[in-house]
Amino acid sequence: MIPEFSINTDDVLPFNWRAETAVFASGVTSMGLEVLAGRVIAPVFGNSVYTWGGVLGVFMIALGAGYWLGGKRARERASEIALTKILTYSVVTIGVMSAVYEQIVQVSALLPIPAVYAPIIPLTVLFGPPTFLLGFISPYAAELSEARSTGEASGRVYSLGTVGSIFGAFLTTYGLIPYLSVLWIQVIFAGSLVVVAIAISYPPSARSLARVGLAVVIVIFAVGFTPATATSGNTVYETETPYQHLRIADDDGVRTMYLNDHPQSAMYTDNRSGYVWDYESYAHLSHLYRQADSVNRVLVIGGAGFSIPKRFLTEYSNVTVDVVELDPEVVNAAKTHFNVTNSPRLNIYTQDGRRYLRNTNHTYDAIVLDAYQKNNVPFHLTTIEFMQLVSERLDERGVFIQNIISAAEGPRSKFMRSEFKTVQRVFPSTEIYPTGSTPRAVQNVMVVGTKGPDMTQAELHRRSQQRSIGIDLSQEVRNYRGPGTVATADVPVLRDGDAPVDRLTGPLYDQPYVVQQTNTSPNRQP
Repeated sequence: MIPEFSINTDDVLPFNWRAETAVFASGVTSMGLEVLAGRVIAPVFGNSVYTWGGVLGVFMIALGAGYWLGGKRARERASEIALTKILTYSVVTIGVMSAVYEQIVQVSALLPIPAVYAPIIPLTVLFGPPTFLLGFISPYAAELSEARSTGEASGRVYSLGTVGSIFGAFLTTYGLIPYLSVLWIQVIFAGSLVVVAIAISYPPSARSLARVGLAVVIVIFAVGFTPATATSGNTVYETETPYQHLRIADDDGVRTMYLNDHPQSAMYTDNRSGYVWDYESYAHLSHLYRQADSVNRVLVIGGAGFSIPKRFLTEYSNVTVDVVELDPEVVNAAKTHFNVTNSPRLNIYTQDGRRYLRNTNHTYDAIVLDAYQKNNVPFHLTTIEFMQLVSERLDERGVFIQNIISAAEGPRSKFMRSEFKTVQRVFPSTEIYPTGSTPRAVQNVMVVGTKGPDMTQAELHRRSQQRSIGIDLSQEVRNYRGPGTVATADVPVLRDGDAPVDRLTGPLYDQPYVVQQTNTSPNRQP
């Protein structure tokens, strides 16, 4: 006998599909734009806590303002036609944003305000208007709800908006950013709002169609007439990766890899040979701090164009090089455009550097850390706990060589000096090697920590003259500065629970970065 089931219709919440569809769509779009916002401003302002704090703050203020004003107006103005208008106006603001976002971000970086606060300006100008408008949707939908009480109406709206936000966050993070450009993601969000606007006004009036049609025209215009952004060199390859914007360009016989518009690696494409940038040669100091023939296994954290690994494999037939690079697309680009070939002496691992060190059972003679950008320093690769892990993976005379973008002296050297102090707590012998001629200029500063005995500049110079290691390091040794020359009393030791990296690197954000090049004069990068 089949049991009978009955449904008490009094327990079923009434459903206004038009209003609630608008709520879900606004949640998807607002959260999707929030995730996208970090990607939009990262090339200029980096991925620091200041960047993401600005993103969260601007979006919360814009949504809050929309909720408040929408709530005040909902009783007199809430209607399905009003929802259609709001969605259409949101499409227009997204269309305008997609046409000018790169220019707005670039101009904002030139404003005479502290660099740590500068991201708030483009975030407000670009993302404030659409987010503010989308904030009207929820109170209007609550007013149009057919629920039995204000509590039921509010709960249903909040729930749908939250589900939409969750979907928008995951969709943008895992389904859009890894595969599409920022421009086309904006177009997708605008297009989805157009579809929803037409659906909730169905059958649409002539005025509604005209309004939506105008919004579509604006978006099409934005896509077709977006001004080209000035870039360096002739672009060879360009893509969005799950982690960053990647571009490879050729200019005057040099091929450069840019990550979020910052130069990360370079090689010659003409008849010149060797390193393009001077700082990379300091990796060979491992062959002076140790007996040259005792360097057999080297770990490089931060692959980019693989300049250092390729040179080590060429110069030293006994050396095996392991490279840890977080971004698989960077590895693929290096193989395709930077002559990285398979070798039994080259092992590539696509994962986080600290996770690799924690899990590997290899012991290294030298470890090179080249994973920092001027305005994007992964703090978990700076702390004393990380340095202890590095030390554990080095043999008893191991050498740790770290590339830091900083000044060598003055207020812009705080991060370097803090990192030096942190390394010094773990490695018995620690020195620095500024690569530029002006100590207060932002440059590459190499920090070297060793588990072996202290090494004087005179001894390093003697070894550089006596040893044939495939590269002349006499100039590098001249830049030696011992621990007594680095002031550390006013800077902290960095720890996992207390690593104010963003505050320490803040003074670097709006400063030019002098990249010392071989065979040419210094190259200034913003």
